[in-house]
Amino acid sequence: MPTPTLTPDQLDAQAARLHDTEAWQQIVTGWDLTAAEPVPPSPGIVDGPTGRQPADWRDLLSVPVDQLIAESVRALPATAPRERPLPGRLGAILPDRLHSWRRIGQPEVRPSTHLAHARQILTEWGWQNTPYRLRNARGARCVCGALLTAHRLGYGSLDTVDRAGAWLVAELRSRGWTGLIGPWNRCPGRTAADALALIDATIARAARAGQ
Repeated sequence: MPTPTLTPDQLDAQAARLHDTEAWQQIVTGWDLTAAEPVPPSPGIVDGPTGRQPADWRDLLSVPVDQLIAESVRALPATAPRERPLPGRLGAILPDRLHSWRRIGQPEVRPSTHLAHARQILTEWGWQNTPYRLRNARGARCVCGALLTAHRLGYGSLDTVDRAGAWLVAELRSRGWTGLIGPWNRCPGRTAADALALIDATIARAARAGQ
């Protein structure tokens, strides 16, 4: 089945619609809240059914330390595969459809990971803000263009692209920007450093929410 082709404008609109849904608002509500810090016990308070103070922190454990360590090691995620480098400058200016083979066999990624790949594209291939297209003649991308290119290089599904865009919209809303990503990207005086800072903040926001 051929992969649908999106433009940056279409991605921008889809991400904004997703952000405005009730389901998405439930996701982003309270993402930055953390549990209250535990209150340390006061000196002299006894612990446990015996009514005595623990002589050592190991007295508080219900299983041996060695068993806890072994279980923690088994729970660690597998080593991440080595990331593929971006195609060179020629790859930046080629039509993205010529990179479609890179999607074969690629796993799904979280929005924060997808955004990190988009950041790499902006860093290595460049950022542009006029005109609002996927890229300019030199291969530089706008913010939405970088999201789409990351997808076409094999990093995340179209659903992931939409969710990454919605996280960008959420970050912009927190800064008081009520429009879409594209007009922000084209705003007079906008710089590549601004675009990278926006993506960095969005990556942190999405990662803290487990996405």
